[in-house]
Amino acid sequence: MNSILITGCNRGLGLGVVKALVKLSKPPQHIFATCRNLEKAKELQDLARCHPSIHIMEIDLMDFKKYDDLVKQIGDVVRNEGLNVLLNNAGYAPKSTRITTVKLKDLMLSLQTNTIVPVMLSKACLPLLKQASKSNGKMGMSVKRAAIINMSSILGSIEANTDGAMYPYRTSKAALNAATKSLSIDLLKDGILCVCLHPGWVRTDMGGSNAPLDVHTSTTKIIETLFNFNEANNGGFFQYDGKKLPW
Repeated sequence: MNSILITGCNRGLGLGVVKALVKLSKPPQHIFATCRNLEKAKELQDLARCHPSIHIMEIDLMDFKKYDDLVKQIGDVVRNEGLNVLLNNAGYAPKSTRITTVKLKDLMLSLQTNTIVPVMLSKACLPLLKQASKSNGKMGMSVKRAAIINMSSILGSIEANTDGAMYPYRTSKAALNAATKSLSIDLLKDGILCVCLHPGWVRTDMGGSNAPLDVHTSTTKIIETLFNFNEANNGGFFQYDGKKLPW
């Protein structure tokens, strides 16, 4: 993997993925890490000072008009090699809500953050992803060639939903799963791997303090799993350790 774009890297899983990548024996040459507010991404900045491969990209992903500029900045760095991986990690999870208390603003913000942003950013990055796939055309499908990895959640599984509630988060992640499946079909001819990934229940601001997994364990296994993905995984829904999950 020569290059990867990861969204939501100021904290939590995004920051954890960046940390896991730089610890690899052969880390990516370019790690593009987005954050909404550079001033609040102190740990990411400290990490970038120690690892020149990290390129911090400050962007509000809700500002879709800035996507072209983001892609151009990345293109200026990777040039003809393109972008190997887009990891749509940034997400939003309002408090657990029952149907009697669900709020319209939470539904709208969850869908925009968790579904619309990944789809539109994937669209914007397609030229760079296609270039990477073409440059590595002799390879099979993999993150070393070209891939879109969408950070989903088991809470987006319709089959596994036995508790109800959580309308904003569940519906947005189920929609993301559906979008990823469509991407895997539409981009098959381009050799771009498209996968939904559940990071596990992780102790982050989003996951809460009762979660069984720490960020290091989850992200270390995520990177290991990503490098094992191939054609057989295209269009699938998998856990951080590679276990296949129900739709």
